[in-house]
Amino acid sequence: MAPSNGAGSPAPAPSTDTDGARPNGTQPSQEGSPITDELWKAMKQIIDHLYSHRESDGHDPSKVFHKKVNKRALPDYYEVIKEPVAFSTLKAKVQNREYTAFSDFAKDCALIPYNAQTYNRPEAGAYQDAITIKTVMEQEFQKIVEQKLVTADVGVLPDLGEIPPASPRPVEEEEEEEEEDDEDDDDDEPEDSDEDGPKRKRRRGPRSLAAITKREGGSREDAQKGADADSRKRRGRPPRVDTPMEARIKAVLKGIRKYKNDVGQIMIHQFEKLPDKTSMPDYYQEIKEPIAIEIIKRKQKRKKYQSVDHFMRDINTMFNNAKSYNQDESQIYKDAVALQEEAHKLAEAEKSKPDDEYVMEEGRLPLPNGILHNGELWKVGDWVHIQNPNDVTKPIVAQIYRTWQDTEGQKWVNACWYYRPEQTVHQHEKHFYPAEVVKTGQYRDHHIDEIIDRCFVMFCTRYSRGRPRGFPKDKEVYVCDSRYNEEKHKLNKIKTWASCLPDEVRDKDYEMDLFEGQKRTKKVPSPLLHMLKDDAKETDEIPKPRWGADNAPPIVGAVFKGPRDENVST
Repeated sequence: MAPSNGAGSPAPAPSTDTDGARPNGTQPSQEGSPITDELWKAMKQIIDHLYSHRESDGHDPSKVFHKKVNKRALPDYYEVIKEPVAFSTLKAKVQNREYTAFSDFAKDCALIPYNAQTYNRPEAGAYQDAITIKTVMEQEFQKIVEQKLVTADVGVLPDLGEIPPASPRPVEEEEEEEEEDDEDDDDDEPEDSDEDGPKRKRRRGPRSLAAITKREGGSREDAQKGADADSRKRRGRPPRVDTPMEARIKAVLKGIRKYKNDVGQIMIHQFEKLPDKTSMPDYYQEIKEPIAIEIIKRKQKRKKYQSVDHFMRDINTMFNNAKSYNQDESQIYKDAVALQEEAHKLAEAEKSKPDDEYVMEEGRLPLPNGILHNGELWKVGDWVHIQNPNDVTKPIVAQIYRTWQDTEGQKWVNACWYYRPEQTVHQHEKHFYPAEVVKTGQYRDHHIDEIIDRCFVMFCTRYSRGRPRGFPKDKEVYVCDSRYNEEKHKLNKIKTWASCLPDEVRDKDYEMDLFEGQKRTKKVPSPLLHMLKDDAKETDEIPKPRWGADNAPPIVGAVFKGPRDENVST
């Protein structure tokens, strides 16, 4: 991935004054020169502008850089980043006049976007915000050069070296990505494709209980009983519940896929992925904001866009990059011009449509701000207890992924279930924490009335250190360190907790009340160990769980004596 630092950036033009003097007779600061009062003031103004900068759609790219990364939330950050810097660092050092030269201030400024691009992947919001913030820094530095407060060679961001290439994604993130890609495959199919061969049929996932109730005229209870046999299988991803803005963005992405150039090629194919860095290193020296359709789609799926205009900024950057790098007469240059024009037409057409034209399939009306029920607001990311028709003493532990309203005004949530150990099928030597739950691939619809109360699930690395600040002491707090593969009956250790959370809350953290010392929680043997037969053998067939109601976890799991898988959590 291309470095987004001062390397290759045009240096500010030097002063045309022969003596380099400013109107008041003072000299601009040079390398090693002390910082004048006027320059201290200008440095403070630079920081103020970084804090206050907003993009045209109101997005605040500075927000993630206000403070240093929380070490408890991302402990590996400080293993990767050796010189962490935030806006608060700059502000404190300027207020206390700790910098001995402007070049030290410039280095700290450069470290902020450099660190963000080193740690994050190109599709991450922090990576994209870092590019924007770096551009603002360069503009502010140019101003103080023009004011002759510093010389042109000092008033630039230093080159901190090449951004290291992104490491392979953890297995869990790859699985999540594949599931997301499956969810939106249909969006990639041109609506009026005229390619040879029959059109591919639209794939449909399991219908939601809300839809079954509505279409078949039954009650919620009837829907649960009558759901098809696939309802117990791994759903994989929550249903689509797009806001009108999200639907407009998807329409633009889908629309630009159908255009062909004069030689019959689908034009967008050339913009799907970024060029290979090893074969085209010069591209990354020239292009400072590399972006491709695959990155834009990932940002869209992870809800990183705040408006259609915010999305179109990336679309414009992608096509402008192609026009900047390629010759005017080249095919890719011509395709970039044509697609950029069509993308703008599509975006304007979508923006002109009223919101009620974007009602989701089955009549779902998104409720992105959550659902107010029984005096409480229930929103995406909340951990909840849901009624368990199989066992009222063991409510379903779940996290809300979607909130919506059906055509009859009924409010619904889609939630990812977390099983208790006794609801899983596992190898007999498996041990669990006393309050452990495991993430499943079950994303189920529940009427808002089915929510009982709040709970909380913590990743194992934080559970031993404290509890969520302000969370009521009478509510259950669970610990999780495994992802449950219900088809293979495997409990795989989670490497990246963020990959388990809804897109909307992956970048958010919660404060904790820490224990006085680290609390050591000892794992205990399987709660189902008593079910293992005395004559059980490793070659026995893996037993199946015992199911009850359709829209509930198993009544009880099972235990077997098969060999322990080295990749399975112990």
